[in-house]
Parts: sequence; C-alpha cells; structure tokens
Amino acid sequence: MTPAAASGARAAVRRKLVVVAGNPNTGKTTVFNRLTGSDQKVANYPGVTVESNRATLGLPGGTFVSVLDVPGTYSLSARSREEELAIQAIAGLAPFDPPDLVVLVADATQLSRNLYMTLQVLELGVPVVLALNMIDALEARGERPDLEALRRELGIPVVATSAVQGRGIPELKLEIERALAAPDRARPGWRWIPDGEDLEEDIREVAGALPSSWTRGDADRSRAIALWALLSLDEIDELESVPQALRDVVARRRELATRIGRQIDTEIIHGRYAWIDSKIPSFLPNRAESAAGPKRTLTERIDGILLDPWLGFAIFLVVMGIVFQSLFSWADPAIGVVEVAFGWLGSVSRSWLPQGIVQEFVEGGLIAGVGSVVVFLPQILLLFFFIGLMEDSGYMARVAFLMDRIMRAMGLHGRAFVPMLSGYACAVPAILATRTMERQRDRTLTMMVIPLMTCSARLPVYTLIIGTLFPPSKALGTLPTQGLLMIGMYLFSTLTALVAALVLSRTLFKGPPVPLILELPPYRMPHWPSVVRMMWVRSRSFLESAGGVILVCTVALWLLLSFPRNTAETSRFAAERAQVVSLSLPPGERDARLATIDGAEDSLRLRSSFGARLGRTLEPVIAPLGFDWKIGIGLIGAFAAREVFISTMGVVYGVGDESDEESATLREKIRSETYADGRPVYTPLVGMSLMIFFALACQCMSTLAAVRRETRTWRWPLFLFAYMTVLAWIVSFVVYQGGRLLGLS
Repeated sequence: MTPAAASGARAAVRRKLVVVAGNPNTGKTTVFNRLTGSDQKVANYPGVTVESNRATLGLPGGTFVSVLDVPGTYSLSARSREEELAIQAIAGLAPFDPPDLVVLVADATQLSRNLYMTLQVLELGVPVVLALNMIDALEARGERPDLEALRRELGIPVVATSAVQGRGIPELKLEIERALAAPDRARPGWRWIPDGEDLEEDIREVAGALPSSWTRGDADRSRAIALWALLSLDEIDELESVPQALRDVVARRRELATRIGRQIDTEIIHGRYAWIDSKIPSFLPNRAESAAGPKRTLTERIDGILLDPWLGFAIFLVVMGIVFQSLFSWADPAIGVVEVAFGWLGSVSRSWLPQGIVQEFVEGGLIAGVGSVVVFLPQILLLFFFIGLMEDSGYMARVAFLMDRIMRAMGLHGRAFVPMLSGYACAVPAILATRTMERQRDRTLTMMVIPLMTCSARLPVYTLIIGTLFPPSKALGTLPTQGLLMIGMYLFSTLTALVAALVLSRTLFKGPPVPLILELPPYRMPHWPSVVRMMWVRSRSFLESAGGVILVCTVALWLLLSFPRNTAETSRFAAERAQVVSLSLPPGERDARLATIDGAEDSLRLRSSFGARLGRTLEPVIAPLGFDWKIGIGLIGAFAAREVFISTMGVVYGVGDESDEESATLREKIRSETYADGRPVYTPLVGMSLMIFFALACQCMSTLAAVRRETRTWRWPLFLFAYMTVLAWIVSFVVYQGGRLLGLS
C-alpha cells in the first residue's frame, strides 16, 4: 500500500464520538475535564458565540475517542439557539455527526429534575451512560441512591461520581468503553406512553412532517423528535434549522388543542414527571429517613440572607463593587506593565530601525496596534475570574434572581445586570460577559446598551475637560463642582443606558418576555482548574477574534493620521535635528530641543494629514455642537481608544504625543485657543457638549470588534455605531444650542 493510500485508509476510520451532556450546574464540564485531562482543545459551534470543549479521551483498553462537551440545558426542549445545539449534538442532527454514546451528567442532589432530560434522551434511542454526579453532597445529607434500581428502571449503565474529588471517574471510563464496544447494553427500549388519544394524534401528525434526515426511518426516534417539536416550536423561539412546514404543523396542532382547552406542554411535562415521581422513592429509598425533620441545609440558611430583598441586594452591591473596583483599579498595575512593555518594544524599534516611514509604521502601527489589543487582557482575565467564581459557587444564579424584576421593567433579562455593571470598567469584557444569557435577543439587546455605560477610557477625557474648563468652586456652598460634574456624567450614562434598553426592547427587539427559569444550585467551592481554563479559553478567543479587527483598525488610523508626507518639511526638520546634534549642548538641553522639534513635526504632519482633511470636512457637521476641525481630528483619533483623544489633541496643538489629562501645557493651550475673531474655542458650554458626545458616541473600535465577534455579523456593530453617534449628536446639539439660547457660554 502506498503512503497516500495508507493515509487515506486511516482518515476513513472515524474516531468514535462521545457527547457529554446534562443540566447546568451539575458539574458536567468538570466531568469532561476529569475524563480528558489536559488533552483538550477549544472549538466553537458553527455560527454562534457559545464555546464547546472538544477533546480526546484515552480509554482503559488503549483506544482513543473524541469527546464533545455541549452547552448545559435543563431539557431537550429548545427555544434559544444554544439549546437547539444541545438537541442537535445529542440526536446527531446537522451539522453534528451522530454520537456513538451520550454521557449524561445528573446532579444526584436534584435527581427528580435531572431525570426529566434523561428520559428525553432515552426516548431518542441513543446509547447512554448516566453519571450520577455530586454523590458526595448527597451522602453528606444522609442519602444514598439505589444504583441498581436506576439501572433496572432506565435500562442503562449508571455510575456514581464526584467529579471534584475524582471519585468514580475510572469506573465511568470503563463503562464508556463497554458501551462503545456493545452499544445495545446502553441503548434502552424505554419510551414514555402518554395517556389520551389526543396527544397521540399530535405526535403522529408532527412525526409525519419531520425531515427524513432527522428520523432515519426509526419510529421511536420520530416519536421523540415530534415530542421535542411540540414543546419547542412557537412564535418566539430562535431556532434556525427548523423547516417551515414543520412549524406550520406544530402551530396547527397547538391551535386545535387550545380550542378545546388542552395544554400540550402541560400534558407532556406532567406526564413525564408523573413517571419520575412514582419511581423516586425506589431510587432514593432512605430519603424519608433523612428528611424526617425540618432541618435546613447550609444553602437554605445562606439564601435566607443573600435572597433577602434588602439585605441581599446590599450584599450584592458590595460584591459588584469589589468586581468593579478590580476591573477599574486592580488591573491597572498589569495594564501599566503591558504599556511599559510595548513602550519598550517601541524604543527598541527606534534603536534598531533607521529613522523613517518603516520605523514609524512598526512603532506607531504594528506595535501600538498589538498593544491596544493586549492591554485589555488584564481586565478580561479578571472579569472572567469573577464570573467563573460566581458561577461555580452558585452565586451567579442568585444575582440573576435578585435583579430580574428590576431589569425586566427595562425590557432586559436578569442576567444583563452583571455585564452592564462591568461596562463601567470596560465595554469589551462586558460584552463578552453577555454569554451568561441564554437567549440571543437578550444578549444582543444588552450589547446594544453596554457601550453607553461610562467606561474607564472616558474618565481621562472627563478629567481633562472638567479640570480645564470648569474652575474649582463650591456648589451650594459646600459641594465641589468638579466632583459633582464627574458624578453627574456617571449617572447620566446609567440612566441613558436604561432608557435606551426600554426603547429598544419595545421597538427593534420587541417580543414577549421570557420568564427567568433557573436552578438555584447548592453553594459549593469553585473548581479552580475549570475557572482558570475558562479564563484562558475566553481570553484567547478575544485575542484571536476581536484582536484582529482592532489591529487592522489601529493600523488604518495610523495611516490616516500619518499621510501624506511633505518631503521638503521632512528634510527641514531633519536638518534642524542635525544642527542641534552638532552643537555642544548638555544632554538634557539637547534632548529637550530634539523633543520640541519632534513635537513640531508631529503637529505639522497631523495638521496636513488625511485625518486633518477629514476633520475639516466634518467641521460643518460638528460645528453646531460647538466643535472645530481640531476637535474633529481628536474624535477621529479617539476611535482607536477614547483616551487617545488627549494625546491626539496634544499633537494637534504641538504639545507632543505624551500629553495626558494632567498636562498643564495642553490645558493652557486649550484655554487660550481662539477663533479668528478672538472668541474662545473652548468654553464651559463646549466642554459640556463634548463630554455629552463622548458619553453617548461609540468612539471605540474595540467595542465594535467585540460586538462583531459575539454576533458574527457586521449588522449589529454598524447599527450600534450609527444609533449611538446619532444620539450623541442630537443630545450634544440640544445641550450646546439650548445653552446658547439661555445665554450660557
């Protein structure tokens, strides 16, 4: 056999596929990690924002299989795209290959609820091994499951595990190997038979409308998928792969049922749970003994505090204050290290490369571009550390429960509060944090309002404007005006975000509200390896996806603000530098003179750049807001990052690109800037208009790149940029022109 033929033969042998599924908070991913160890790689489901883990599992007999960890779901009934992926992966519907085995991870302490999904999977007829996880927590309550009764009633292998402790994992691997070798021992003939001919007629008609590629000629499989369709399809679902003909049949059956007072959902759900309730006493035979008293569990005692409407909310604000403080200030040392490192790389490029366009591109385009991506990494790592901590401990579910009523009034989901609060630090990791919400509508709506929260990048701009144009004074005789203005900007952004959410939820994202359905799992210690792995996976995903867009935009902005070049002026500045170098000057004075020449050259180049021309072109549009063309250049530069506005303005006014919000020289230049007729360019009214514009405009390509990464389309980033820019222009116009009408300056 030739090498090519041998390679083809090996490729033809498909490695067997094991799907790990289960309810959220069952330790499913921990089981996955225990099974696969360190041999795991990250993949994405096609076209969505949910990560899945795909890895290789070595079985005791020496063979290797592929393992896929699907998103957690409470049942196979699907309304969101992520829930649809679970049924597709388990049932082997396109784009997934049919699994050779499904490992169902169930929470032993919540057996009744977890068995509902187990029954749905069994109805599909796929081979199944049940991993009864968290057995240690069940035993701590004085209960012990009857594994033999479970095996007998369900007809599948059952293994008791504690993934956190590693208990039962070797036995689970052995059962996986046995089930793959003899699938019939893990493929039950179990199916639920409903009472009543009406529901049977619903099942038969829907089964007849299923695509043949879904049913594969299997009557039991057709029946199971028909039940799935009856529970899942309605006018508000987000399922993408369902044929319209099937939707029409389900809608007709639902309408007929409603006419005669039937509730198809209730009939199916209650029917399955009736079977579960009848069997639970045999599955947990000593439950009555352990539940013989009114003893409250530790989780119940803690929830008595954390779910209290007043005390629980106060504790939550303290927790989120810590998270916010970490993103706002704790990450600052690491961000400083990143900035210093890339500054050092820039100085290395200056020393290694000859002065000229190549060196400037490497330093100002490539190195600065990569640095603008990596600088977000400390915040992203911290954010996902806290999210992982809250999710693994069980506190995140309590947060959603506490905030759901408030957020629902604004048209948002309870889980939207954490990403919105994170937006005070940085919109980029906050947008990534919307992944904690199940429904695409809720995630996208939250992404559309997060950039309105006052992120840390706006703070330097506010500091410069307030410190320059609003002299220190006391409001009402005691309160500092500058501090009140800063607080006012934060309150303004928060109220605007909530109003925007309310408007968008009743227009573009209009739809019936979906109730918050979640489990309040028992409190437990986080599984640190899983938290660290999640931090790494999601951070790498950001660097690989959004980072590429940010880098391209940064280079494009550098080109826009650096060209065209005037050869004569370049030669003149080079001659001035040579003259300074030739003089016998002290090092300090020589460096100062060279820095002055560099600043003058940068200022002249920026004033004659394509960016400046664009700024002059924009001037008629921004003039009604009180802005001149120089501010227009600053707004263009700020698109790379809002704080770049300060250094861009420093270059425009010949102060140098090292200007910051505390630069006295830049403040003096801004205060003294006048029009040709002697009127000041910058007044308190202009400053207020400018702060309003920065508060509302989406002046951040990193944010747009993150939205593009999460939505996998340019439609929503473009909409976000458009609506925020229009909103910023209108409100700034009202503030500036209204102030002039009132005689303000």
